[in-house]
Amino acid sequence: MQKIRCAYFLLLIGILLTSCEKSNLNYENSFESSYQEWLGFKQTSGNSYHYVVSGGSVFGPAWQTDITVTIGKVTQRHFKYTSATGLENIPAEALEWTENENEINTHTSSGAAALTLDQVYQKARTEWLIERKDTSVYFEANNNGLISSCGYVPDGCMDDCFNGINISSVGLL
Repeated sequence: MQKIRCAYFLLLIGILLTSCEKSNLNYENSFESSYQEWLGFKQTSGNSYHYVVSGGSVFGPAWQTDITVTIGKVTQRHFKYTSATGLENIPAEALEWTENENEINTHTSSGAAALTLDQVYQKARTEWLIERKDTSVYFEANNNGLISSCGYVPDGCMDDCFNGINISSVGLL
């Protein structure tokens, strides 16, 4: 009888050890908390909102892209350089532009990707926050609990190496 109990005990321990899955997501608790905030915001907003993605270079230029989502679909993307340092030879029409619903993603050389926040959270979960060697990972949720910064930088990289997104604001339409 003692051997049977011991066997059952070892079997139980084995099941418990193999059923515990280690996550490969950095900032998992913060991400999940932010994701729950997103689901609440999505519901109260009717999945219609806009958000601003900001970016820049250590070499001078800075930009922002305002993305409008209406009932879960990107309906407008507005891009502008907020600092054009080092961009003196760029045509004026490339410094600021707007794409409407049927034109989304026609400007390919500048601007943040036309993503819904559902897609941003998916990329955060599957690309930007996953554990990888030789990188530093970042996650912040300073937009009333919604993602404000999410991504990674390869160790040792000095300039313009951030892979991810910086969202400076999220608001209702």
